[in-house]
Amino acid sequence: MKSEKFKELAENRVNRVIDDIRKVANLSNKTRYEYSDTQIKKIFTAIEEATKEAKSQFQVKNDTTKKFSLD
Repeated sequence: MKSEKFKELAENRVNRVIDDIRKVANLSNKTRYEYSDTQIKKIFTAIEEATKEAKSQFQVKNDTTKKFSLD
């Protein structure tokens, strides 16, 4: 049940993200839009950071906090 719900939601959300990325790519049409290299870098930095953050949520969480010890 949970895996079915995950699959359903994941497929819908990932397809929506892919569609939105294609819409961002449509902004590359220089006959319709004017933009700077700085703006493009900001866009893709934001996308990459959001992707990295989302991916990290799926990583196995290890207890990396250091414990105090006098030994």
